[in-house]
Amino acid sequence: MTDNMNTKSNSYHKQENKNEMKKQLITFASMIIFTIIAFAIVAADISSTFAIPILLVLAVVQVAFQFFYFMHMKDRGHEVPSALIYGGFFVTFLVMITFTTIIWWGPQ
Repeated sequence: MTDNMNTKSNSYHKQENKNEMKKQLITFASMIIFTIIAFAIVAADISSTFAIPILLVLAVVQVAFQFFYFMHMKDRGHEVPSALIYGGFFVTFLVMITFTTIIWWGPQ
């Protein structure tokens, strides 16, 4: 009975590892494609009013992929690093808003 349980458990873990590796490879391939698209946009000399938002969206998606799939932020037990990273994003956002406000409404 114990051998049967171990076989089922090993089979389950192998399948889980296989699925995780498949997700990571798909994510890696999509990040490569996003990078190629970004280089193509820059090389095509597209108007900056169109290119910059597209490049920023591609960059944000790649950062999300990095965090969730390669840094394992989607897994349990990563609550403290997640909180610190999200806190860092919040502080960065506040600093950007502050500097933008100072530049626009500052002394003229």
